[in-house]
Amino acid sequence: MNEMQPQLRTVNVTRYITPLREGGSMPAIAEADDGFMYVLKFKGAGQGVKSLIAELLGGEIARTLGLRIPELVFANLDESFGRNEGDEEIQDLLKSSVGLNLALHFLSGAITYDPAVTVIEPLLASKIVWLDGLLTNVDRTPRNTNMLWWRNELWLIDNGASLYFHHSWQNWQEQAVRPFAQISNHVLLPQATELESVDKEFRAILTPERIRGIVNLIPDAWVSNGDWEETPDEVREVYYEFLTTRIKSSDIFVKAAQNARETLV
Repeated sequence: MNEMQPQLRTVNVTRYITPLREGGSMPAIAEADDGFMYVLKFKGAGQGVKSLIAELLGGEIARTLGLRIPELVFANLDESFGRNEGDEEIQDLLKSSVGLNLALHFLSGAITYDPAVTVIEPLLASKIVWLDGLLTNVDRTPRNTNMLWWRNELWLIDNGASLYFHHSWQNWQEQAVRPFAQISNHVLLPQATELESVDKEFRAILTPERIRGIVNLIPDAWVSNGDWEETPDEVREVYYEFLTTRIKSSDIFVKAAQNARETLV
């Protein structure tokens, strides 16, 4: 297998267990036909497939960089699934999400990362801050860290609020080289003292070939709807160009993070 082309398994959802109502998009814990439990993200919720694309691309970029993230899988939802669900809101969500969705392996026993309890060492903090600067992830704050502590290790979850350029699709070229001001709210920014060395390391890893392989994971079914005028290949090309342009211009978001950190110390 070409190492530049990552692969995701596809599972079939067999049982809806419980909703996770703390998220606006109402993800759920569900069981699949491989016997494992997953946190299921629905294409019919919130920001729709754009949130799933951000989750997919952000997660697989994080994995490529060696950061810990639960396994991502495509999760197929049959049209008969949830027919007996008593909650009308959940039933509507399931009906609108028939087909291919996205899920993360459920880390049983994991707890939400609390910065007041555990301080992350500078190198790892810098890697995560760099990643979120690249992805323009607005949702890794002290109030909502979107990280889990599991088996004495830090795991990243929920990249669905990343890549917000795709909500105003037409000016992606400008946004690709824009500083990320919201990095000042990042929960790990105070410890991120090694951004320059991380920038050099990560730019070498995230070659255009690797980004192409990750972007090619986006299913046609997710980008063949009214959200885009372009063909699926053209949509994937925009994501590719956005990410590769941003990586080439990483000094912009690295400098923004360094400047924001100086105001904290």
